[in-house]
Amino acid sequence: MTQNYFKYITLSFSAILLSLTSCKRDFASDDYVAYFGGEIINPQDKYVIFMKDNEVVDTIFLDKQNRFIHKFDSLAPGLYTFKHHPEYQYVYFDKNDSLMVRLNTFDFDNSVVFCGRGDEKNNFLMELYLKNESDKELMYDTFDRNVKQFIKNIDSSYAIRKSFYLKKKAEIGWGEDFDLIAKSSLDFHHITKKEIYPYAHQFRTGENIRKSLPEDYYSHRKNVDFNNEVLTTYSPYVRYVSVMLNNLSLQNNRKDLNENSLDNNITKLNISDTLIKNQRVKNNVLKNVALMYLLEDQNMYNNQKFIERYLALSTDEKQEQEIKEIYNAVQNLKIGNILPEIKLIDKNNQNVLVSDRKKPAVLFFWTTLAESHLLSSHKKAAEFKAKYPNYDFIAINVNDTEYKWKEALKKYNLNQFTELHSTDFESIRKKWVITKIHRVIIVNADGTIKNGFTNFFDVNFEENLK
Repeated sequence: MTQNYFKYITLSFSAILLSLTSCKRDFASDDYVAYFGGEIINPQDKYVIFMKDNEVVDTIFLDKQNRFIHKFDSLAPGLYTFKHHPEYQYVYFDKNDSLMVRLNTFDFDNSVVFCGRGDEKNNFLMELYLKNESDKELMYDTFDRNVKQFIKNIDSSYAIRKSFYLKKKAEIGWGEDFDLIAKSSLDFHHITKKEIYPYAHQFRTGENIRKSLPEDYYSHRKNVDFNNEVLTTYSPYVRYVSVMLNNLSLQNNRKDLNENSLDNNITKLNISDTLIKNQRVKNNVLKNVALMYLLEDQNMYNNQKFIERYLALSTDEKQEQEIKEIYNAVQNLKIGNILPEIKLIDKNNQNVLVSDRKKPAVLFFWTTLAESHLLSSHKKAAEFKAKYPNYDFIAINVNDTEYKWKEALKKYNLNQFTELHSTDFESIRKKWVITKIHRVIIVNADGTIKNGFTNFFDVNFEENLK
């Protein structure tokens, strides 16, 4: 993280901050008044959404200077998120904290800087998050290594970040509630890699190394509180549980190495039901399993069996309705159905209809948030286009601002295909069920769906084009 990225704040902004967050201010001991405000450089929306556990607490509008400020008469201490489409980050409030954030949407995560009462904790969380993200970029090659080399590598990486965590904890002196969040960010990143390794290694090298793992390899599981509601929607926890369930299901169903199969996902539901006693936490985990599965296995008979098991275990009617909507959207993308229209624009900001063409088309998706996929998907598309010129290949950018999209077109010289941008990510997510960037949709010349759920890296993909 670049700590000096926004070192200097305008005079008026500082004046607001000082009036709210001066260390000399006496905070009432019997109220939970808190302030949240800031400044958005290059805003992509007119507001910031403030959320708790994926539920909107308030929508805070920007003024003419792209600043915002909001007083909460009573804000419970804890972890919140703030979202400025299409990105979000976490913010932690202790009692009576008054926080200002400044960021640039052109480099969202790297530019986030907090000021005010409670800023040190939040700047630490951001710095640790960025360290973890940098580590993610390096971790995939480590999955090819043997067990000893892998463990040595991840333990060394963990030790460096733990030293950073302990140093900041001593300097800032935060309380136990915040420490749960801080330690979770540190530890879950580490043990997530341990859970991924056995099946990632086998997938990448063909070698099953499970019998070579040390006896205490999974000892970390004993220290995970699977029933802690505070962590229910915290992304490091959500990601860990997801990969752990993958690992356990593949271990239980040794003959079925497809993590997206019906049997493995039914196993994930059953393990979640046994492992997690807290109903709220369990419902969220079940929902995540359901979302992941419905977007992968498009066998309609399997989907029905899976939904029946999910509904038998879930007790959250709101979440069940959301899953049913996804299920219905998947049904609408069956072979032979007309592909629903989505608002898309071209480089000249002109509206484009996918159906307005005379040739069959291959629609693939990309985002600047996944650079490796951006490059690999365009490379694959070029290979297939050379072999099947009777198809139009259409690249659709999602989950980026228009500015980022156009910058990426220049940076990567993306001019070989029809390049379009989705201006409403929620619409494309719901109508085309695009939640994983590797999806490819193939449509016939008449706009009907030939295959709504495939990807370039499927060994049988080319059969769709013949």
